[in-house]
Amino acid sequence: MDQSLKKTIYVLSDATGETATLLLKAALVQFKQDDINFFRYKNVRNKDQLLSILDHLPDSSGLLVHTMVSKSLRKTITEESRLRGLLTVDLLGPTLHALEYYFEKKSDSEEEPGQLRTVDESYFKKIEAIEYTVKYDDGKCLDRLDQADIVLVGISRTSKTPLSIYLSYKGLKVANIPMVVDQPLPEELFKIDQKKIVGLSIELEALRRIRKKRLEKFGQDPEGNYASLKNVSAEITFSEKVFSENRRWPVINVTDRALEETASEIARVVSSRLGLKKNFFF
Repeated sequence: MDQSLKKTIYVLSDATGETATLLLKAALVQFKQDDINFFRYKNVRNKDQLLSILDHLPDSSGLLVHTMVSKSLRKTITEESRLRGLLTVDLLGPTLHALEYYFEKKSDSEEEPGQLRTVDESYFKKIEAIEYTVKYDDGKCLDRLDQADIVLVGISRTSKTPLSIYLSYKGLKVANIPMVVDQPLPEELFKIDQKKIVGLSIELEALRRIRKKRLEKFGQDPEGNYASLKNVSAEITFSEKVFSENRRWPVINVTDRALEETASEIARVVSSRLGLKKNFFF
């Protein structure tokens, strides 16, 4: 297709822009349109950078999607885009506004009059960790698995995703890999530092209870195969076999444990195995 006929979408972010890109692509699935030019502008943290980008956009009729924390930069985008006739979507601003209303206080991104808030490196590290974790959830991506701080391995409903997301909010890049009966784990898992890997286990009845609730939530038969005694037992037996073959991996039982408690133990175990002086960010 002629490039000039393609639609253009710009993603603007004060970090890597991966969160905005993932959300945008999830929405684009509803339109079944592949003929799009994507441009991503990362680490935009001051007005001069922003104006330079807006002045040099390849296509002024494109759509600009942004996730800017700074209220003054969001305001500048709104004003400058209106002057340029550029359609924009603010993915973060409305959420921050709603949270301010709900909590009855201003967010940490609120700025002093005339001053642009400087976001410290810990913030950007946390955003990068969250974006990495979302991308590497449930074994969806394996190309940069070695960059993970922690890799979780377990069968379905052992809290892999909730734990990963919780740890990412502490600034840790976490990948998680699902275990499926009679399917080998990906080769990439065995090429990384094995000290980063933690197995997750759960007791049979607890897992059946969780899976039944899951099926009920989606209007399915709670007695279906997913939560059946035979299937759950087979999956637990399979996971135990894999863990016994990989004794270098510590295994943590998540049965009836608070998410925070389990996450803290995972961070402590991996920190110790890596020889770190302190327990990551806990």
